[in-house]
Amino acid sequence: MAERLIYLPLGGAGEIGMNAYVYGYGQPGRERLILVDLGVSFGDMDSSPGIDLIMPDLTWLQQNRDRLDAIFITHGHEDHLGAVGHLYGRLKAPIYARQFTGALVRLKLEEQGYSPSAVNITGPRPEVTQVGPFTVQFVPVSHSIPESAALIIDTPAGRVVHTGDFKLDGTPVVGDPFDPIAWHHIAEEGKGIKVLACDSTNIFSPNPGRSEAMLANPILDWVMAQKNMVVATTFASNIARLKTLSEAAIAGGRKVCLLGRAMRKMVAVGLETGVLTDFPDTIGPEEAASLPRHQVMLLATGSQGERRAASAQLSRGRYLGLQLKEGDSFLFSSKTIPGNERSVGRIMNALSEMGVEVYDADDGLYHVSGHANRPDIEALHELLKPEIVIPMHGEHLHLREHVLMARAKGIAAEIATNGTMLDLTGDVPRIVDQVETGRLYLDGTVLIGAMDGVVRDRIRMALNGHALVSVIVDEDDNVLPDAWVELMGLPGRTRSGEDLGAHIEGELSEFLEGANPRVVRDDAKMDEAIRRITRQVAMEEIGKKPEVTVIISRLMGE
Repeated sequence: MAERLIYLPLGGAGEIGMNAYVYGYGQPGRERLILVDLGVSFGDMDSSPGIDLIMPDLTWLQQNRDRLDAIFITHGHEDHLGAVGHLYGRLKAPIYARQFTGALVRLKLEEQGYSPSAVNITGPRPEVTQVGPFTVQFVPVSHSIPESAALIIDTPAGRVVHTGDFKLDGTPVVGDPFDPIAWHHIAEEGKGIKVLACDSTNIFSPNPGRSEAMLANPILDWVMAQKNMVVATTFASNIARLKTLSEAAIAGGRKVCLLGRAMRKMVAVGLETGVLTDFPDTIGPEEAASLPRHQVMLLATGSQGERRAASAQLSRGRYLGLQLKEGDSFLFSSKTIPGNERSVGRIMNALSEMGVEVYDADDGLYHVSGHANRPDIEALHELLKPEIVIPMHGEHLHLREHVLMARAKGIAAEIATNGTMLDLTGDVPRIVDQVETGRLYLDGTVLIGAMDGVVRDRIRMALNGHALVSVIVDEDDNVLPDAWVELMGLPGRTRSGEDLGAHIEGELSEFLEGANPRVVRDDAKMDEAIRRITRQVAMEEIGKKPEVTVIISRLMGE
């Protein structure tokens, strides 16, 4: 049986976030496997209320764990490594990453009680890692976090380039610049590039991407123009932006205070690993609170509206002794991720009500994307000249547009959303299997499956309210006619002004008084009848069918 090269996304394809991509080589069903990235996405109140993190369901990979040779992490963003600590115990494969990324992965493992020794720190190309039939190199690329890397995955079927997240930035402030000469050599080696698995996030952005270095002057001008306390928020992982903001603060005669655990952690890891140099000295919240307001700049977590982050807490009043006042200025040096608009808007409005001047990045002066725009993606296609393009890291619209763009240039391309297995061995990609995929939810401290019903029930209760009904059956199987009803999340009064709970109790009592003895003796039939009547009465009186919990207490004779 002929050996084949396969590609299987388990997360990140057909969505932005939760990246997890499997490559395999060998005989069908017996391929040796590697996993690239293991990330999370974040819950929201509409689709997953109360959920902190969402991560890919790795059931298929767990079932084939004996074939998994390694996990490679391309960079340190949560949507690429955030699930490692939670899911490592299900895979137990060696992890490979560059130094800065590896330090973050080790922290994730330690937080969940695993040994950090599972992480192997790997240098950039020309250093190679040999695992099974794969020879893997980390190739530095520019992105909005230091030491991002594309992967060169050499296989007996040809060379695969997995871009990870990237942009074409020759002056990224912190981290590696994009090196077109190095990529030209990569394209020319051996038989060239067979497969390019490519970031699709900004495929609809028509203008070439801008460099991180272009923000220094606009941010400095903004800081110099402010009269009172200045606050800026951005992604904690965007160390280059933190450095630009801090240097502007120092140039403007201000001291810098970092607010938020994630931001302090990223700066600390950056300094420890040497990717961040010449970062200005910072002060603590107590010193910041004691200084004149025009001498302080706060750098705060929470650019996406996270409720517990520093930005949200400042917008609600006071945080670590610091309080914003009328005439202060607050800069969002970040793009709002789709889905977070309302959360960010709430913070902006709360700040506005305090009299704080709010500035955002919509005009492009104070933020640049970390992802390649359409002309940059086209330029990478031209540079690498791959035989096959597989779009990844994007919603379906992004993947489809990327496929159309590649095919228009005569390159074979295929959409592969989560669970779609492609055979990349031939001249064109072929869909050969559909693997069942899903999601895992971190609910507090417990991982639950999307099909477990917990989130579904929570949404139902949020939409419809809840009724608890309790009835008592004596030792002779006679049901006592007085049902007890407790309501949550429902109006207390009917349309006519009657107490809703009492009205439901009356209807249930009438049913119980005449209930068939066979129904009374059967808990399931009693439960079904009480549930039906409760929902029917509520629907008639308030237009809602609540979720109903029935408690049947049976008294036992001596």
